[in-house]
Amino acid sequence: MYFQRLKDLREDKDMKQVQIAELLGIQQTVYSRYERGFQNIPIEHLIFLANFYNVSTDYILGRTDNPKLNK
Repeated sequence: MYFQRLKDLREDKDMKQVQIAELLGIQQTVYSRYERGFQNIPIEHLIFLANFYNVSTDYILGRTDNPKLNK
């Protein structure tokens, strides 16, 4: 699965892949594979990024077009 939203969210914050990779404690090449869908994103990274971008995991996964968290 290709995660265009990961790329869009990152670019909206004017961040580079290497910066997000550092936050996750991984190499830039691994993060790049997440964005391109060549590697599954671990749940802990998905949750971290959803919290970081203040969106739901469902939004990142493309299950909804509503980025807001349901509370």
